[in-house]
Amino acid sequence: MASGPRAAVPEDSVRTTSPGSRGGKAVSTSPGDATAAASLTSTASGVRSVVASARPVKGKAGREAARRRLQLLPGSQAEGPGGAAKEEEAAPLFSVPEEHEKEAQPLPPVCVSPMTGMWRNEKVALYCDKVLQGCKAEDADEAMSIYLSEKLKLKDKWLGVWKTDPELFFVKYEEDSIPFVGILVEVNCKPRQNSSSCFKVTVSVAEPFSSNIANIPRDLVDEILEELEHSVPLLEVYPVEGQHTDIRDIALALEVVRFFYDFLWRDWDDEESCENYTALIEERINLWCDIQDGTIPGPIAQRFKKTLEKYKNKRVELIEYQSNIKEDPTAAEAVECWKKYYEIVMLCGLLKMWEDLRLRVHGPFFPRILRRRKGKRDFGKTITHIVAKVMTTEMVKDLSSDTLLQQHDDLDLALDSCYSGDTVVIFPGEYQAANLALLTDDIIIKGIGKREEIMITSEPSHDSFVVSRADNVKLMHLSLIQQGTVDGIVVVESGHMTLENCILKCEGTGVCVLTGAALTITDSEITGAQGAGVELYPGSTAILERNEIYHCNNLKTSDSSKSTLGGVNMKVLPAPKLKMTNNHIHNNNGYGVSILQPTEQFFIVAEEAFNKGAASGDKKDDQMLSKVMQNLNLEMNNNKIEANVKGDIRIVTS
Repeated sequence: MASGPRAAVPEDSVRTTSPGSRGGKAVSTSPGDATAAASLTSTASGVRSVVASARPVKGKAGREAARRRLQLLPGSQAEGPGGAAKEEEAAPLFSVPEEHEKEAQPLPPVCVSPMTGMWRNEKVALYCDKVLQGCKAEDADEAMSIYLSEKLKLKDKWLGVWKTDPELFFVKYEEDSIPFVGILVEVNCKPRQNSSSCFKVTVSVAEPFSSNIANIPRDLVDEILEELEHSVPLLEVYPVEGQHTDIRDIALALEVVRFFYDFLWRDWDDEESCENYTALIEERINLWCDIQDGTIPGPIAQRFKKTLEKYKNKRVELIEYQSNIKEDPTAAEAVECWKKYYEIVMLCGLLKMWEDLRLRVHGPFFPRILRRRKGKRDFGKTITHIVAKVMTTEMVKDLSSDTLLQQHDDLDLALDSCYSGDTVVIFPGEYQAANLALLTDDIIIKGIGKREEIMITSEPSHDSFVVSRADNVKLMHLSLIQQGTVDGIVVVESGHMTLENCILKCEGTGVCVLTGAALTITDSEITGAQGAGVELYPGSTAILERNEIYHCNNLKTSDSSKSTLGGVNMKVLPAPKLKMTNNHIHNNNGYGVSILQPTEQFFIVAEEAFNKGAASGDKKDDQMLSKVMQNLNLEMNNNKIEANVKGDIRIVTS
């Protein structure tokens, strides 16, 4: 029996999603047509029918009686949040108060998926060359079925953990506490004649009786398996360790199929013409790998996952809504179907944009600011906005007697009140301000006191943190702390921005200077970016003086082409202008300074000359670096670039 913190299953927590609702293939049909509901759920075939099919409904009365037995017991008890972290290695035992004399044994460890250690090119070769073999989208089901059938021939009997939805056993339970009900079973997976059921397998409870529910009644498990005719979806069964080596191959095949339908397959694939389906699958594998290794910043990856999950849930909602319309739909029901349908279409479009690598990796930032510039006040005066809970005479003693003052206890209100020429003075405290992402007027935002004590944090639900289109905006003596926003911690869309004596603690990407924009950073710290600390787009301008840029490019990628970013990254053609003086760029996971060029012929210097970076000390390398710097308008004086994982300076060909 597992020990540690325990939580009761609440009486009112009932899972309403069908256990088999994670997949399902849609048919192109009018969303207002209620009779199409059957088509939406019944056309899945092969492996996908296993993923998407609902549970058998026969024996409903008996199952409800069995469920009530568990419901009438006091609430189940479960491991705390940390217990489910490694469910495959040592699944926690959840407790159902004892009704039978014998407890279930802990589940044995399941086979660790070899896919976790695969490189991206190995995944691409596995799916595109070995499994799909250049097939079309409409033939993907059959290709996956053939692949899995061949693997199942290796061994027809083995032990596995059947992981099923707790809804099968519980009427009331807490979803976070009991992620699944696991039972150790003996599997007989002889293929059947009927293709729609060939990937359901016959199972029986294995000895010793084992489960992640410590006191689950053995006869209840037997009763439910009888109602299911001992037939369960193969993809719900996970082979356990310690068996014949062939079982590892079966475990890998099952993981390959699960991953395909969970992440690579899209419901629209076989409804749209695609000339090269395997190329599309390769793009999706690259997207997955970029998310896993951190190439795509965590907040952006999270947004994609939520969008994908929302898309799947909306499809299920539409199918369930249509299935509940018994006769011809009313006008209100037809409208509701269309609303749900168009939600799905919009989410589908967003996901397709994500899958286009050219948009995702090389495309420009979309303009975030649509607000018009206010300009100066009609009466020509400027105002100093004091941001503090209470304003005292001590706070304003250094201001001239004719200064116009306005006090705010909210930074957002102060920024909203600004016109060009105004100054915002912030006193120590922690603030949030959505209007920092809408800077269009020439203002100064400065902190009074230690910069570490004036903390401005981003709103995690927003895409942007600090974005400027002003001709000249200045931030001074502040700490900017990024929490979950998608864009760079600071994005200069146009005009000029100055950062002076600031601390920038990044969580996603760093400072981005877009084409035609200019940035000056002095006496500041930039740390924690998942990409480069400072990203210069083609045709931008930047001056960096006396800054410290460190611990950037926090990627976990094994792909060397993804790990070159570091302290400063320049994208050329046309080349940006960069002046760096007395900066300390150190301990970044990529290069100290990386220069991204589109072709090998763009520069007069070969890329191979910089494999060792500027630290090589070779005179020939120094001469070549000097020529590149002249071509790039790159001026570097008295900078200390050291201890960067990849090296100091590198030219990278995209």
